[in-house]
Amino acid sequence: MSIEIQHVSKSFGRFKALKDISLQIKNGELVAFLGPSGSGKTTLLRIIAGLDIPDSGKVILYGEDVSTRNPKDRHVGFVFQHYALFEHLTVFENVAFGLRVQPRKQRLSKNDIRDRAFSLLQLVQLEHFSNRYPAQLSGGQRQRVALARALAIKPKFLLLDEPFGALDAKVRKDLRRWLRRLHENVNVTSVFVTHDQEEAMEVADRLVIINEGQIEQIGTPEAVYHNPANAFVFKFIGDVNFFHCRIENGIHHFHNSPINSPASDTTVMNSCTQTVFTRPHFMEISLEPPAKNFFKGKVVHVNPAGPLVKVELQSEWDETLFANISQQQFLELKLKSDMHVFITPHELRSFESDIARE
Repeated sequence: MSIEIQHVSKSFGRFKALKDISLQIKNGELVAFLGPSGSGKTTLLRIIAGLDIPDSGKVILYGEDVSTRNPKDRHVGFVFQHYALFEHLTVFENVAFGLRVQPRKQRLSKNDIRDRAFSLLQLVQLEHFSNRYPAQLSGGQRQRVALARALAIKPKFLLLDEPFGALDAKVRKDLRRWLRRLHENVNVTSVFVTHDQEEAMEVADRLVIINEGQIEQIGTPEAVYHNPANAFVFKFIGDVNFFHCRIENGIHHFHNSPINSPASDTTVMNSCTQTVFTRPHFMEISLEPPAKNFFKGKVVHVNPAGPLVKVELQSEWDETLFANISQQQFLELKLKSDMHVFITPHELRSFESDIARE
């Protein structure tokens, strides 16, 4: 079952939450709406669910325009960030609740409700907690109960709003891998909202990057990370260093240091300013000046914990930069705070919109 959004706009007073949004989510996909706080991603999810109504545009579910339909008529399961479980009901009764309140003609028998609820508890690995109450569960367990409850009615679409936002980092990592496996088992078209780039890139088939009510880019995690559509996506997805430089005769000049990297617009040869970007793992550090393409810097702080050593640097023009190097490189360089080093940025990226011609 696919989801199609056609030219959807939504305002709250003078604030334009969504501006002419159009996209299509394929049958069986797991898609992440990713963006900063206030970007409009939760509003779009709520419009799909029917919890908010768009000012204009259409929501097409299973080939039908449901823009004005009640949420209960959209065959959607919704999982909230803070679980929204019934504290006075057991885990089993929470999962069975949606089945018990269905119209009489659609309602399963008591035995079928019991079997369905227990099968879902087995799916989320909580069958031994069926008689407990939500207050007796951990945050991760409660979130799995919320997912089981949403799946109980066999929704055509599963929508999740910051499903792991209230959990600590370790539980988040465990649950997002679990969600990926769960999605493969149930194969229901799913959309989740998050502002956590790592979470979205690990779990989703595709990312929809939203900023200020507009879609910046749609693509697989790999495509969005390695081929960002613009400067916003580059800066939002993953860590990044950026430099303000001048282009003279096709060469980037970082203050007084020439870096021989082709300009993004080869027709611009002189009197041009530009912002260029690179990832921390493309920053090379050396103790002796290379033959070319370097500038001077100083080590500010070193964090050697983890598979990569994270180095905070200060450029010769007093900008803060970051480099990620291997443990082997760290041992060879013997980096310490206040050491003077030479820095070579690789894989520089720029965008036409950031070029200012003079």
